[in-house]
Amino acid sequence: MIKFCGHTLISNFAVMKMEHYIAQLLYRYQCVTVPGFGAFLTEIQPAQLVESTNTFYPPKKVVSFNANLKNNDGLLATHIAQAEKVAYEMAVQNISKEVSLWKNALLNQQNIVLNAVGTLHLNTSGTLSFEASSQVNFNTASFGLNSFVSPLVQREIIEKMPEAVATEPIVLVPETVTASRTSYLKYAAIFILALTAAGSVGYKMYNDQMDQELRFVQTEVQKDVQNKIQEATFFIENPLPNVTLTVKEEKKAYHIVAGAFSSEANAAKQLKILEAKGFKGKILGRNKYGLVPVLYGSYSTYAESQEALKAIHRTESREAWLLIKD
Repeated sequence: MIKFCGHTLISNFAVMKMEHYIAQLLYRYQCVTVPGFGAFLTEIQPAQLVESTNTFYPPKKVVSFNANLKNNDGLLATHIAQAEKVAYEMAVQNISKEVSLWKNALLNQQNIVLNAVGTLHLNTSGTLSFEASSQVNFNTASFGLNSFVSPLVQREIIEKMPEAVATEPIVLVPETVTASRTSYLKYAAIFILALTAAGSVGYKMYNDQMDQELRFVQTEVQKDVQNKIQEATFFIENPLPNVTLTVKEEKKAYHIVAGAFSSEANAAKQLKILEAKGFKGKILGRNKYGLVPVLYGSYSTYAESQEALKAIHRTESREAWLLIKD
């Protein structure tokens, strides 16, 4: 329903409530065009402070109207068709009928009040004017935010006082001094210097004497300590009996093994090959694994066995290994 100058005019499709659908679209779109009439535009306005009244206003969408944008962009008609569950063509026809009623009302000098959107009227020059409503904020980011008045903040300015500077009293010394006074001061200064020098000499003599006495005491103490050490070293009254320790010398044999065979015949063949090459070969008894080791040779020291093993690795076989037996 659209109100004209306080009177309610019901159109043929009053249930459509076109201003209601325009308001719905203004939440989501920047421009909502009413075909054949004009377009409602929105612009984001940041938060504001009115200093004269100490009032804070949240960000909002400011609605304006442009009568030159009349072409149908399909936005309003499509939205109405979906909401009213009618065909798109029927929605366009209903919009056209509503616009005709708006124009007739304006020609009759009546105001068109669109709930939550604003008021349209013709001014004295015949130009269409629009006044936006302040009841609704179409900025969804400011949902729930209202304007409020803040109490005036009183700022107290504390003046910092300069810190007091402590000053020492100034003693004025007269410029003129009598001759006798001057002579007395000279003698007093000489006497103080003499006392200082005498004190320094006496202190040095005292320190030298203390150093001599300390060195004498240290010398006597050292002599006494040396005498005690000599008595303890050379004059033991009850010497302990001598203890003889017997060290058992362990002998080990170092064998270089050419191979280990399960057959004694094969071990004998390997021994002949080693003896033919000049090695002092040897066959050991079977070990706990049931094998007969054949040796390149045996050595009494570890160093000799290492030298021989390196030579065998270079000239004979890298498979030779060292066997150490007690």
